[in-house]
Amino acid sequence: MKASLKANLLKHFIAKKEEGGFTLIELLVVIIIIGILAAIALPSFLNQANKARQSEAKTYVGSMNRGQQAYRLENPTFAPGFVELAIGIPSNTTYYNYTIGASGPFGATAFADRVDTALKSYVGAAQLNSGSATTEATTIALICESTQANVPAAAGALTNFSTTASQSATTCTTGTWKKL
Repeated sequence: MKASLKANLLKHFIAKKEEGGFTLIELLVVIIIIGILAAIALPSFLNQANKARQSEAKTYVGSMNRGQQAYRLENPTFAPGFVELAIGIPSNTTYYNYTIGASGPFGATAFADRVDTALKSYVGAAQLNSGSATTEATTIALICESTQANVPAAAGALTNFSTTASQSATTCTTGTWKKL
């Protein structure tokens, strides 16, 4: 290559660098990289947001269970509603509807039914277990979580639950519900 051609080529490259811009190819590569990173991160972010929303329901159902246990210590039956529990939990939030289900002298249920179909539902139970001749009766609390999203909260989530008789083995229905 001739020296003058080399000098002109080097001048051209130097002049291009002095202009200080990015080429279209460089910009496209950066945009593609950002798109790939966003496609990887977005599902993970959305999953974490749903977990945070579900933690609200777990906390509220646990509070309803503890409130039922405290109410039962002072009364002959479990509380029939939110007013009697007086625990300050709203019956409806942005993502869940909360209800007190069946209640009686031996047990009560609490439901956190999802509003958003991407969330799981929760069912809680406070059950009075009668003691034997040597032990006193105790209350046992249980929270069941649906194994999949978009499953309505229902009394069918509990096995061996009764509000009128003492049960010793209330559990979550296997298959669609799991114990927390």
